[in-house]
Amino acid sequence: MLSPIPSDEFAPAVLEQLRRLQQKYAADGQDLAGYLEGLYYADYVNYWDYIELDTLLSLQRPLTQIPDERIFIIYHQITELYFKLCLCEYEQIGDLQQPTLQEVVLRVGRINRYFENLIDSFDVMVDGMDKQQFLQFRMSLMPASGFQSVQYRMIELASTSLFYLADKEKRRLLGEAAAHDELLGCIYWKAGATIEESGAKALTLIQFEEKYTDTLHQHARRFAERNVWSVVQRLPAADQQHPRLLRALRQLDVSVNVNWPLMHYKSAVRYLERDPTAIAATGGTNWKKYLPPKFQKRIFYPAIWSEQELEDWGKGWVESVLGEQG
Repeated sequence: MLSPIPSDEFAPAVLEQLRRLQQKYAADGQDLAGYLEGLYYADYVNYWDYIELDTLLSLQRPLTQIPDERIFIIYHQITELYFKLCLCEYEQIGDLQQPTLQEVVLRVGRINRYFENLIDSFDVMVDGMDKQQFLQFRMSLMPASGFQSVQYRMIELASTSLFYLADKEKRRLLGEAAAHDELLGCIYWKAGATIEESGAKALTLIQFEEKYTDTLHQHARRFAERNVWSVVQRLPAADQQHPRLLRALRQLDVSVNVNWPLMHYKSAVRYLERDPTAIAATGGTNWKKYLPPKFQKRIFYPAIWSEQELEDWGKGWVESVLGEQG
């Protein structure tokens, strides 16, 4: 039996909270008095400890003395935090047992806003670094590459069916009945970090696969029926064609598969295209064929695009960037 709490010693609001706490802890066989004693000795929460500010600000460890390397590190750390925010939304979308139009649009919309911020902020890094400084410190980072961002790969796997992430030619040969492991074996990014002259795997890709293959296989299995496209298919048929949903999915498709890789392509063209020694900083990989969306034609939701849109995927964006660089 719960011990009565004397009402004359507490304000009504405090007394109500004490009663609620007593019920909560008693349900688990816990003694509220012990927890309250622990609270008495606990410090107040402050901002800097709560967000681990000192630790966060200590995580930038440049490999050179070149000042702008710190900008490069911080921007990529911010990017990975945004990716983590996206993955929080993907998890909650995947958890929807009976998805509703409102919930799916809400959470895809949040992911879209995160990517909008990332895409809009890319100029902070591109215009925020001195080109000569970049070409100097970049040589110290070999063979590290943004290609090795596992969270970006997790976002892709949580966005759509694994079939749409397979290499486009192998996808055509395998067909939609291909087994899960077959599709994973020919996922598009396996051709993304290869030596341009030989086609062999670059060290960038070898390192990535050694560290993350098991993680990505587990993630792919978890999202086989929990990815955004699978969840959308569980909506009522009328909701699957709702304009708000289609707009959100189209924006996600373009943000992840066109605008984001294109910003990297634009940056690579600016910093690497005209300097043969700088190109070596990418590990000799085939970035000029890997990054442009018109070559990859990676599309999460082909069913919501017209045949002409599919045919022209990424061309306008790439041609406009090449024109800017001309």
